[in-house]
Amino acid sequence: MSSNSVATSHENRLGHETSPYLLQHKHNPVDWWPWGIEALAEAKRTNKPILLSVGYAACHWCHVMAHESFEDAATAQVMNDLFVNIKVDREERPDIDQIYMSALHHLGEHGGWPLTMFLTPNGEPFWGGTYFPNTARYGKPASTSCVRSSAYSGRSPKAWSRTAARLWRS
Repeated sequence: MSSNSVATSHENRLGHETSPYLLQHKHNPVDWWPWGIEALAEAKRTNKPILLSVGYAACHWCHVMAHESFEDAATAQVMNDLFVNIKVDREERPDIDQIYMSALHHLGEHGGWPLTMFLTPNGEPFWGGTYFPNTARYGKPASTSCVRSSAYSGRSPKAWSRTAARLWRS
């Protein structure tokens, strides 16, 4: 763990799940929600966009991103302040994975895992990608840069609607 990591005594909402993948993230400082009505209602209630992270237990890059970003207290704080964060096990919810992987492809991006999607409070995707490192490298921006940019550029419901409409029309 990085020096910015929190103690494992913290437990987020994933601690009550049965998925081995979701349980791997129960001590992350990210305030993860499992996919469900409650998480979607929270996004609408707070008018916060959703950061959706889809992965699976045997995924190498899912573990790398978890260690670099989701276990880091500073990164988690940015995520928690700006988004309702939802974690999905693609093996448990292939339907959710398929919907948002298709959306990523419609955005012109290559797919893979971890799948990181940025959604309106209504669950409509407006941007996404796969693995984002904790610092800019591999030709990819840093995860906190993506989070901040997506939150701020996505603050406008009109911008969300335009992007989501273009995505679903394609």
